Amino acid sequence: MTRTHVIETRGLTRRFGDVTAVDALDLDVERCEVVGLLGHNGAGKTTTVRLLNGVLAPSGGSARVLGFDPMHDGVALRRRCGVSTETPSVDERLTGRAGLRFFAEVFDVPPARVERRIDELLAAFDLTAAADQRVGTYSKGMRQRLTLARALLHEPELLFLDEPSSGLDPVAARAVDERIAGLRDAGTTVLLCTHNLAQAQALCDRVVVLERGAVVASGTPTALAADLGASIEVRVAARLAAVTDVWALLADVEGARRLESPDALGGEPHEVRFGASDDAAIAAVVRALVHAGADVYAVERRAPSLEDVYFALHRGERPAPRAGATEGVSA
Repeated sequence: MTRTHVIETRGLTRRFGDVTAVDALDLDVERCEVVGLLGHNGAGKTTTVRLLNGVLAPSGGSARVLGFDPMHDGVALRRRCGVSTETPSVDERLTGRAGLRFFAEVFDVPPARVERRIDELLAAFDLTAAADQRVGTYSKGMRQRLTLARALLHEPELLFLDEPSSGLDPVAARAVDERIAGLRDAGTTVLLCTHNLAQAQALCDRVVVLERGAVVASGTPTALAADLGASIEVRVAARLAAVTDVWALLADVEGARRLESPDALGGEPHEVRFGASDDAAIAAVVRALVHAGADVYAVERRAPSLEDVYFALHRGERPAPRAGATEGVSA
């Protein structure tokens, strides 16, 4: 294991009967990174987290997490990690505060620090008013926030977050995102399993996309978009009365492709929406429209998002190998 690698797996595999949930996973995560683990339900994200925590035994391959072998050193490892699952597991008989006190003892939080730390986390996750109520009375969102507080109680070096915004309202979800960003800045490494592509794009240094337990792509969203040839989305507002067939006009513009037809029923100006490979293609489209007599009023561009990349991969489009795009992770 290299000095900076917090997580390192080689050929990590887990089978359930005839089903391979994790398929020869090679994954490196460096200290202070936020790495997103993306994929649809059943892609292998949660199973990977369980393997890395020593909760499940692998069917093959190896893993090192914080220098530990998860299967042989699971107890010691879990004392240095925090885990928040998508489905909170809480003791409904205890109050929120009592539950945190119990886990403070489990995680050996220094006694002099316990009450102050609990108060900090209750405040951070807006649970102070409900701290002395039984957890059985909590809403789903409150339970999720309590689980996140519990995962952070012992100030772990490595944090595993499985759908941390599940059940949260927009205000609470934003607070969680801000907390994750702050943890990275403070030196905590985070492995984030999420369906929330906007969250992953905003928070993650890198993303790893799983399909049927195997890595199909990895890198920054920008690098993945380049690998897939994902295009810039452009909307041009223009009066097109002088243009009899806008798509015939643009057919010969290199680097532009049709996304949808102009809105013939939407009045003036019309909207022409197309994909462009680069800024030169955008300029060429605008020139062609103006040359044909269209009056162009606005041009709006949107760079490829992680969502574009994810759905392109899910459709079966695979990125061509490109130097540096998969640094730290391989299939």
